[in-house]
Formats: sequence, structure tokens, C-alpha cells
Amino acid sequence: MKLAKIRTNQFSEAVAVIEESVARVLQPDQNSGMTTLADILHSVNPRETATRLLANAIDVPLNEVTFLAPVDQQETWAAGVTYKRSQIARMEESESAASHYDKVYSADRPEIFFKGTPNRIAHPGEPVRVRADSNWSVPEPEFTLVLNPKLEIVGYTIGNDMSARDIEGENPLYLPQAKVYRQCCSLGPVIRLADGPLSLEETKITLTIDRAGEQKFHGTTSLAQLHRTLPELAEWLGREDDFPFGAFLLTGTGLVPENDFTLEHGDEISIEITGIGTLKNPVVKETLRK
Repeated sequence: MKLAKIRTNQFSEAVAVIEESVARVLQPDQNSGMTTLADILHSVNPRETATRLLANAIDVPLNEVTFLAPVDQQETWAAGVTYKRSQIARMEESESAASHYDKVYSADRPEIFFKGTPNRIAHPGEPVRVRADSNWSVPEPEFTLVLNPKLEIVGYTIGNDMSARDIEGENPLYLPQAKVYRQCCSLGPVIRLADGPLSLEETKITLTIDRAGEQKFHGTTSLAQLHRTLPELAEWLGREDDFPFGAFLLTGTGLVPENDFTLEHGDEISIEITGIGTLKNPVVKETLRK
């Protein structure tokens, strides 16, 4: 089952079950407290809760739907250097810190960092941003865990972890500036509930970047290339921390464009993940604000 936050001519914001060609808009249930997407995700059994709410659903053709980022009050976090390709890329961009990236790839403790609050998350179809003070930035397509307040994996979505490689490469202590800023991440377009088996080998992640109608990058990997397990990453996120509103956890990238590539204003990013769908965002880069 796929859930989403959407906007239509009739609804400024609603929760829907997404099917082949229709969005089945769920009506809020004040009696049970099921009024938001997070309420459903954090219920004892999200599928059963959504199925119950389908009884009074209003069907809207999918071509009349605008998808919103499936975020309510959750923080978004990310794991780094979880694929071999990411380890190599980080070592290439920062010679002085190469040994640190090499060590974290094989260490018991993963790299986990804060990515964004809801206001920093771009909706599907809306722009993600390249920092004005960066000359080497890339998207990072990431399989993303949807976690309830108990840090249980209740769903999966697509994440675009925008990254200023030159800023992080200059000094690893600049990581927050390389990763956290306006429109630094996009999530969506749907959440696939984690209520069935997940094949790592069959879950493909594809990144395509177009510029002025020309394909500038295309690559594919699979979750089988992930160096760590998904429950392991969720468990580390929750160590010595609390998430009363749940969380989104991006699990790292196995697709990094070559070193001579950087995003430009007007580029189009498309991330497709098997079983979830496709997240598309244009790129914006503006002059430095003073």
C-alpha cells in the first residue's frame, strides 16, 4: 500500500491511498485521532488503519493530484558512506580526510547526521537548491526509511540529499553547511508501507539528470550494494536520542556523478526506486544572499 500527502482542486491538503490511476482521499477521523499522515503511520497497524479509513474515501483521478512531501513534524536525518561508491567519492573530494571516510565505512558506528526540519524539505516537483557559495554540488539519490516514534520502520520513500561536495571536501567539519540549508532535500512522492518483504537485490535506485533536454548523467544501483542493514541504521539513529514525532532516515547513496560534474540552475533531477515511484525536482541556484 502507498500513502501520500496531496493537494487537489477540492482539497488544499489531504492524505490519500495511491492506486494505479486514482488517489483515494481519506477522510479525517476525529474520534480515533487519525487526522494526519503521521497519525496513520504511527498507529499500531498503518495498513489496517488506512484500510478502515478507505470506507469513506473520495476518489480523485491521479492526473488531478499534486503530491506534497510526506512530512508532518518529523525531522529528517541521513546516513553517509554506506555504499562503496560513496566511500570512494568522499575520499576523492577530501584528500586530507580520506582516511576518516575509509574508517567510517568499515567501522561499527555509521556516520549519521541531521539533514533538515520540515521547512527545509522541497515538495516533489518543486526546486531543490544548490548553495550560491558552492561550485561543486550533486544530488544524492537515497532509499529513505520512515520511522515511527519507537524508531520502527513503518515505510519507505525516496530522498534527494543535496550535497555541496566542495564545501565538505574543504574541511569535514563543514559538513552541516554542505548538507543543511534551504531546499536541501526532497522527499516523496509516496510512502510505501513496510508491511511485506523487501528484496534488496530487486530494489533498484536510478538517478537521471537532464540539462536543457540533454541527459547529463544516468546510473543505477540496488539496495544489495548497501554496506549496512536498514534496521542497523535505524537502531543507531535512536541511540541516546528521542523522536516523539518519528523521523525520516536517508540511508546513503551508491550513485555519485563523476568529479567533473556539478549541478547547474535549471537542471532536472529524477530519482526512481523500485516499488515506490519517481521523485522529480528542478534545480535552482541564485546569487548569494547578503
